[in-house]
Amino acid sequence: MTRTSVIVPCRNEAAHLDAFLRSVLAQQLAPGDTLQLVVADGASDDGTRELLAARAAAEPRLLVIDNPGRIVSTGLNRAIALAEGEVIVRMDVHTVYAEDYVRQCVRVLAATGATCVGGPWTPLAEGGRARAIGRAIARAFASGFGSGGAASRRADYEGEVDTVYLGAWRRSELLRLGGFDETLVRNQDDELNLRIRRGGGRVWQSPAIRSWYTPRASFTALARQFWQYGYWKVAVIRKHRLPASPRHLMPFALILLATMLAAAGLAWPPAWGLLAALLALYAGAALGSAARLAPPWREPGQWLAIGWAYACMHFSYGLGFARGLGDAWRGRFGHAEGTTRLTR
Repeated sequence: MTRTSVIVPCRNEAAHLDAFLRSVLAQQLAPGDTLQLVVADGASDDGTRELLAARAAAEPRLLVIDNPGRIVSTGLNRAIALAEGEVIVRMDVHTVYAEDYVRQCVRVLAATGATCVGGPWTPLAEGGRARAIGRAIARAFASGFGSGGAASRRADYEGEVDTVYLGAWRRSELLRLGGFDETLVRNQDDELNLRIRRGGGRVWQSPAIRSWYTPRASFTALARQFWQYGYWKVAVIRKHRLPASPRHLMPFALILLATMLAAAGLAWPPAWGLLAALLALYAGAALGSAARLAPPWREPGQWLAIGWAYACMHFSYGLGFARGLGDAWRGRFGHAEGTTRLTR
């Protein structure tokens, strides 16, 4: 018999909240298991808090708490502190969950003995007017080229990984680890998993833990998201003196090489040809990967859109990483506009 606490940080999610709450509260648990849902609201001003209060008045399993820090890490830590369960399962409002999601998290956690378990990061595009763009972004997001080969994007992979989507832990382990790093606006999951692995623990992915993440539905929103990922990755690397994986450095390496060639071209004109070759090589690789997902003779629009999504992800991440390095060198990290406020 296991008591599980589902923890959820949220802010301004009125449009998605009702469907999410129905999904969580309808989870099919193992016989005898019980569930608590702790939602940390980051000072919502779109009616989210009122909806939560009304639902909590009629649902004893739902606990609503304040998250004055308004970012994910502070909300998660406050929820962990007030959670009653021996197992903690993190959820996100913009995700659809299998009806046995919590049950599988508890099962895999017990079966593997891992410190953290979770499922693959599987994107699912929203419908509506932006459906075609969202579908292209989802396909790019899940591909090996888009993710740099991360195992966490492989829907069929089971085994040890460097990070998982969302996650589940024993509450005692989270408290021992000190929870999430509240100085991080982004990448707090990656940083916690890096601490787990460097401390001798294991992070385990199981395809039985099924969920479907809703990615951004516009290229502008995608670029903002990955710019922040790149920026805050600098903070994780500064803290641990080493990246979790070499793939985290590749987008910045591309930006750095392109910048060096452009600067060299001012004094040495052949460098412009090398820059053009570099960009052509990237474009060829991106469109070649996109062609495997959406053959251009069948889906020309999707083919180009997936290629552009790759560019938005990689170049925005690299530029964000470069800005983070510059701000860290100047002692101004976290002060740049757009770095301390989450974007959706």
